[in-house]
Amino acid sequence: MSRTVRIIGIDPGLRRCGWGVVDAQDNRLSFVAAGTVTPPTDGALADRLVALAAGLAEVLMAHRPDEAAVEETFVNAGPRSALILGQARGVALVTPAQHGLFVAEYATNLVKKSVVGTGHAEKNQVELMVRTLLPTASFKGADAADALAVAICHVHHRVSLKRMGAVA
Repeated sequence: MSRTVRIIGIDPGLRRCGWGVVDAQDNRLSFVAAGTVTPPTDGALADRLVALAAGLAEVLMAHRPDEAAVEETFVNAGPRSALILGQARGVALVTPAQHGLFVAEYATNLVKKSVVGTGHAEKNQVELMVRTLLPTASFKGADAADALAVAICHVHHRVSLKRMGAVA
C-alpha cells in the first residue's frame, strides 16, 4: 500500500487565483480544501503580486501539501493581459517551489481531458466531474473547481512522473 500524498492544484490569476487540495493514495482521491486567493484589484502591480504570493503561502502553510500542480494559462485577450497573467502565473509557480515542493505544470486541455475525458470541455462540465470525483468537496466558483481539476490531473499523471524520476 502506498503512502498518501497531499497535492495542491493552482489555477493562476491575478484577480482570482483558485486553489484546491486533495489527498491521493494511488488513484483514490479525498477532498481536503479549496478556495480562492483574491488580491486587491487596485494599486501597484507589484503590491498585487505580493498579496497573491502571501495568500498562496498562507494556504501552503495551512494545508502542508507534498506537491503542487499549476495550470498553464490560456490567454485569448490582448498582450497586456497576457503579460499580467503571466506574472501571476510566475507567482503561482515560484511560491510552492520556495516552500520546497515539486511543481508540475499542465496544459488546460490536458487538465480537461484528464478530468472530463475531452480537452475541449466547458467549465460547467469540469465542475460537474470534480463534484463527481470528489463528492465531499465544498467550494465556490469556477476558479476553485479548476484548481481541484488541476490537482486531480496531477494525481493521474504522477505515475508517469515517478517513472521519469521527477517525483518521489
